[in-house]
Order: sequence, then structure tokens, then C-alpha cells
Amino acid sequence: METVSAALVIAVVLAIFAIVVVVKTAVVVPQQNAYVVERLGKFHAVLDAGFHVLFPFIDVIRYRHTLKEQAVDIPEQICITKDNVQVAVDGILYLKVLDPQRASYGIADYYYAISQLAQTALRSEIGKIDLDRTFEERTHINGMVITELDKATGPWGIKVLRYEIKNITPPKDVLAAMEKQMRAEREKRAVVLTSEGERDAAINNAEGKKQQVIKESEAARQRQINEAEGQAQAILSVAQATAEGLRQVANAISQTGGPEAVQLRVAEEYVREFGKLAKTTNTVILPANLSDVGSMIALATSVLRAGKEPEQVRNTVLPPAAPPTRPLPRASPVMPPGPPPLRPPGE
Repeated sequence: METVSAALVIAVVLAIFAIVVVVKTAVVVPQQNAYVVERLGKFHAVLDAGFHVLFPFIDVIRYRHTLKEQAVDIPEQICITKDNVQVAVDGILYLKVLDPQRASYGIADYYYAISQLAQTALRSEIGKIDLDRTFEERTHINGMVITELDKATGPWGIKVLRYEIKNITPPKDVLAAMEKQMRAEREKRAVVLTSEGERDAAINNAEGKKQQVIKESEAARQRQINEAEGQAQAILSVAQATAEGLRQVANAISQTGGPEAVQLRVAEEYVREFGKLAKTTNTVILPANLSDVGSMIALATSVLRAGKEPEQVRNTVLPPAAPPTRPLPRASPVMPPGPPPLRPPGE
């Protein structure tokens, strides 16, 4: 029984030893990871993703690195700008391990080293610009911090991909002053925009009035032109009608019985117009020979004959002018006797 018990104990020990050896020698490296192996305390190899077998008690996995991109939070710190204003700035850093061996033996803790270096570089860049420009120059500050970090992290096998400033927090009194400044700027822009709007409105109104005056003057000129053309056409039409009428009258007079018809027409018009005297005014002027209708008709007949016989008209002696007339009162108008009967010119 003692022999069996001793053999069982040895078997168990050997099994446990075998399990330990397998655990120590068989290694599976996950994807995007790298293990640094030391043999007898000296760097031996870097194990990539996959299954690997190590020598037991000789090879030891000393460092385990991830090859993924990592985000490192940079704590908030107080920076002084060029115009001596204290601002609190924090950020975030993105890095990646490119060489596991350098990351293992080049520096003890690259996370801490890169964080401290990013803070010092950020303070240096913030101190070169004024407070007003810190909000505008974020991209420039980020680029300068990355440039400084690349110079230091190259020997460590670390690549700094990008750096971003998260918050820039000025003091409360500075924030209040900035708010007042922004409010004043907004009010200034509002006043400027209002004045520009009023100016543009005044210009537009003046331009509109100018165009209105121009259009009205052009319309008045065109109206006058149209009226003048209309009057000219009316005068021309009246003159043409009058000429045509006179031409037809002359043709009618030249025919048989024309002079007698003219005498009759003149007598009718004379009597009609004489009947209108002293109807609209208080005073009328009458010729002395008002009742001598025959002499008036004879004078009209001689004028008509003058158109046919120019030479006779030149030698014709006109009757003497009538003596001056005297005004007659409206209350007792003098009515002439009735006209004598018409006689032929030859009698």
C-alpha cells in the first residue's frame, strides 16, 4: 500500500509539472498584440499574433504591448498666455506602438513620459500667443505639439498620431470681460447694419424719386409733343378742309347763277348777325350806313369779281371809309328798318 501511494503521488507531481511546462512553453498571442520574450534575462524575440512554444524556465514573456491606436487623456493644466492671462487647458493624445522592443527598453513608462512632454509643449505654445488668438489657433497649436512629441518619441518606438485641445477655460473675470466685449461688438454691428440699411433705403428712395421725376418729365414732353402734333394735324386738316371748301365755293361761283347766290347768302348772313347785336354786351358800335345793305352786297360782289379780274381790282377805287361810330345804350337799342328788296346787279 505504501508503494502504491508513493507511485500515485509521483504521478500526480509529474502531471502537475507537465501542466506547468505546457503553460510556460505554449503561448498564444492575440491579434494586434506583441509579446517581448527574454531568454535568461536578455532580449530574445518579439512574438507576433499566433501560437508560439517557449523553452521552459529559460524563455520568459517580459512585456506585453498592444499595437492598436491608443487615446491618452492629458490632464488639465494652467497655462499663461503672451498677454499674461492664466487659462486652464486640457487635451487628448492619440498614439500607437510601432516598435515593441524600443517601447520596452527605450523608456520605462512611455504613457507618463508622453503625457508630461505634451503638457510642457502645450505650455510653451500657449505662451507664444495672446488670449484672443488661442481660440483661433487651435489647429496651429495642435500641430506644433505633435511636432515636438515626434522628436522625442521616435527613439521610443512610439508614433504620436494627433493631439487635440479639448477645453480652454479662462478665469471668470476674463470671461465676463470677453462677454462684454462680444456684446459691444454685436451692438456695434447692429448699429452699423441699421445705419447701412437706412442709408440704402434713403439711396433707394432718392433713386426712385429721381426716376419718377425723369419719367414724369419724359411723359410731359411726350404729351406736349403729342398735343402739338395733334394741333398741327388739326390745323392742317382744318386748312385742307377750308381750302377744299373755298375751292368748291369758287367752282360753284364760277358757274351760272353763282354771283346771285353769293349775294343772297351774304344778305342772309348780314341780317342774321345784325339780329344778334346788343344781346350779350351793354354797348355796341354800329356803322353809319348800317341800313345800306345794297352797298355791302355790292362790295362783297366786287371782291368776288376781283379774284377773276385782278387787273380791274387794282384800278377799282374803294368807297370812302365810314365815319366814326358812336356807342348806343343797351336800354334803347336802335333797330334798323327792314332791308330793301334785292335787285339784280345790272339794274
